[in-house]
Amino acid sequence: MLRPEVSASYQELSEDVERVSENPTDQRGGEMEVHEDASSVTLPAVFLVYQTISDFREKLNHPVMSVSYKEVSLYDAPGIAFYPGKARLLSCKHHYYDHIPPLVNPGQPGDIECTTQSINYTDPFTNQTMKYALVVQGPRDVKKKELVFLQFHLNGTDQDFSAIDYLLFSSFQEFINSPEKAEFMKDCESSYSSWKFSGGFRTWVKMSLVKTKEEDGSETVEFKQETSVVNYIDQRTKTSSDQLFFVVFEWKDPFIQTVQDIITANPWNMIALLCGIFLALFKAADFAKLSVKWMIKIRKRHLKRRSQAMNHIS
Repeated sequence: MLRPEVSASYQELSEDVERVSENPTDQRGGEMEVHEDASSVTLPAVFLVYQTISDFREKLNHPVMSVSYKEVSLYDAPGIAFYPGKARLLSCKHHYYDHIPPLVNPGQPGDIECTTQSINYTDPFTNQTMKYALVVQGPRDVKKKELVFLQFHLNGTDQDFSAIDYLLFSSFQEFINSPEKAEFMKDCESSYSSWKFSGGFRTWVKMSLVKTKEEDGSETVEFKQETSVVNYIDQRTKTSSDQLFFVVFEWKDPFIQTVQDIITANPWNMIALLCGIFLALFKAADFAKLSVKWMIKIRKRHLKRRSQAMNHIS
C-alpha cells in the first residue's frame, strides 16, 4: 500500500499528464505569447517607417524658403532704360546725401553728366515695331546715398495723359560690354517689368535688389521699388503746353536680399533612422525566436522530469 505523500504526488503527476494530453497546444502557449509580444513591437515600428517616409516626401515636395541679406558699400551700377517717345532729356546729374540743388532754368537744356547710350531694337513681343531706348548708368555708392536726377521735356502732346516708361536691369557694364546690344535689350524687356513716371511731378524711386537662386544653380535678379511723388510747381512765366518730367533714382539700403528654397529633408538622416528601425525589428524577431526555443526547451525538461518521477513512483 502506498504512503499518503507518495499517493498525493502520484495524483498530482497524473493530473498534469492528463492536462497535457487533453490540451496538446499548451506547450506552445509560450510561443504564442512571444509571437504576440513580437507583433506588439513590430506594428509600431512599421508605422514609424511609414511616417518617416511620408515626412521625407512632404519635405521634399515643399521646400522651405530661406532669405538672407548681404551688406555692400558699392552696388554694380544698374542700367536704367528710358522710353521717352517724343520727350527729350534736358539734364542728368549725380548727387550725394539726398541733396538736390534748386533747379536752374527748368525746361532749358542743362548739363548731362551721366553716362548714356541710345539703342534701337525691335519689339521682343511683336518682332515688327522698332523701339528707341535711352540707357543711363544708375547710382553705385549706397553709403554716400548717391542718386541720379534726370529732367525730361515734352513739347506738347495730343494725349490726355503723359508718362515716360522705364525699366531697370542689373548691370549697365554688362550692357556696354555686350557685342549684341539690341539682343541684350530685347532679353531685358522680356525678363524685367517696366514702370512709368508722370509729367508735372518729381518721382523719387528707391531701389532694392533681390536675387533668387534656382534649383539648377542659376540666379535671377529682380528690382523692388518704393516711389514717392511730389507736385512740381511750375514758376515759368511763359504759358505753354509743354510738360516737364523729373525723376530720381537711389538705392534704398545697402542690403542685397538673397532668396532660395532649402529642402529640409535629409536623405542620410532618413536612411539612418530606417536602418535603426529595421535593426530593432531584426532584434525583436531574433529575441522572439530565441524565446520560443528557450520555452520549448524548458517545457520539455519539465515534462521529462515529471515522466521520470512518474516512472520512479510506478
